[in-house]
Amino acid sequence: MTLFRNRIDAGEKLAWELGEFHGGNTVVVGLPRGGVPVAAEVARQLGAPLDVLPVRKVGHPSQPELAIGAIAQGGFLVRNEALTGDSGVSDADFEALVNRERRELVRRAANYRGDRPPLDLANKVVVLVDDGLATGATMRAAVAAARGLGAARVIVAVPVASPETRALLEAEADQVVCVAEPTAFGSVGEWYADFNQTTDAEVNELLKGSRPS
Repeated sequence: MTLFRNRIDAGEKLAWELGEFHGGNTVVVGLPRGGVPVAAEVARQLGAPLDVLPVRKVGHPSQPELAIGAIAQGGFLVRNEALTGDSGVSDADFEALVNRERRELVRRAANYRGDRPPLDLANKVVVLVDDGLATGATMRAAVAAARGLGAARVIVAVPVASPETRALLEAEADQVVCVAEPTAFGSVGEWYADFNQTTDAEVNELLKGSRPS
């Protein structure tokens, strides 16, 4: 069963759940790449500015899709101690993986932002948007980054999440807004009819469209 036609449809449905944050002191921040199309639609409907917060999953050496940690721009790091301990990933191995992802994080930040400064998040209500929550590692890093940048409130907003991960994020964010929490949660993509990979070019086009002329 699918819940969303694509990320735009997911953003429309998510925006309905976020009506209390319309305009005012709200900033919508998408997690690239897949969270940005969702965030762009949310920002449009809320009448809020859109920005991007580069984050990178730290994948397991033998299972790259399994997040054993995550990093966010600004030096913020989250480590999944349970997964790293159980899977035999040493501290040295983890540090090497983090350093590799940091290089990619720097490249993407430069690509997405260029010479455009990030939006000021100090004393703002920051709505962090992704296309879904599986392990939640990248979102946890984003929450830490938003708090480090002085956000007054940090709202995690996703179309779909595993119930366990939502509970984990509720302990770290001020509020979690989610359209659906399927109990039999396998992966984020299974809930979308179209879950094609978002490209850097698409992210840049969405960000360009959100900037004042």
